[in-house]
Amino acid sequence: MAAAMNETIGVVGIGRMGRGIALSYIFAGVPVLLVDTKERGLPEREALYREAREELSRDLQFLADVGLMQAPAIAGTLELVAFTHRADGAELLGACSIVYEGVPEVMAAKTEAFSYISDCVAHDAIIASTTSTFLVTELAGLVTHPQRFINAHWLNPAHLMPLVELSRSEQTSEQVVATMVASLEAIGKVPVVCSASPGYIVPRIQALAMNEAARLVEEGVASAEDVDKAVTTGFGLRFAVLGLLEFIDWGGGDILHYASGYLSNTIGERFTAPDIIGEHMREGKNGLRDGGGFFEYRDIDADDYRRQRMSAFVALLQHRNLLPVHRPAPAE
Repeated sequence: MAAAMNETIGVVGIGRMGRGIALSYIFAGVPVLLVDTKERGLPEREALYREAREELSRDLQFLADVGLMQAPAIAGTLELVAFTHRADGAELLGACSIVYEGVPEVMAAKTEAFSYISDCVAHDAIIASTTSTFLVTELAGLVTHPQRFINAHWLNPAHLMPLVELSRSEQTSEQVVATMVASLEAIGKVPVVCSASPGYIVPRIQALAMNEAARLVEEGVASAEDVDKAVTTGFGLRFAVLGLLEFIDWGGGDILHYASGYLSNTIGERFTAPDIIGEHMREGKNGLRDGGGFFEYRDIDADDYRRQRMSAFVALLQHRNLLPVHRPAPAE
């Protein structure tokens, strides 16, 4: 089931996500087959292919403009993507060991696409849905051999965002997970694995953050400009270096516990800390200072760890031109 880097990746659906996945793979030198499953006349079909190819060309030109590739390589990279339609794609998909589904977020469309894919691919080919809506457990029953099915949630813009969230069901085989992780890492992506849960990881966290930002404006706490300035120069910067759970450990879970208690009493129950925070406090696992929390710190050099993280933070601030400016004290 392992997918070699020169094997063609199948993508069923030629919308924004399908094109983004195709761009990610061809940029890394992996051929891609883009399959349009809609019944179209020849002129309409050729217009769709032309539009998609032009968009891919523009995106590659941008990547060249920012120094990520050489402009003369654009033409050759584009040659790695092939376009086909439902009838001709049936045979070609049979040679793909990984096939992504990227049709609209409508169950009827998903059902039809998975029926088509199941009929086309080999019995051990991996089928991955790019859905941001449906649970992997809801979709697995739509394919033959559901142990080879997994959700692969790409964040937009797919060709630039490193993260891909892989959501598995209890039926998904370990080999499928390992093959998907290897395929994504081979093209420079950073895959994470989660179980079947609404919102995956990132959408679930960001939905809460975005709703709270909107409430701040709605309640007149701050202007939209100042809320976003606080996020881009405060909230976002820190969590680009320390993950949310690592940040809890850095400051101490007890601090989050007491802050959450105040906020839940004054603003609303949505700020109540989860039980695991209280459990960690009772177990003396408040984070870095206790040697453990969400992560273990007993076997590391805490001073070196802090220095590494702070150095990464300084580098980020320097890149954003946000470092404080030192002004020497005037001479006596």
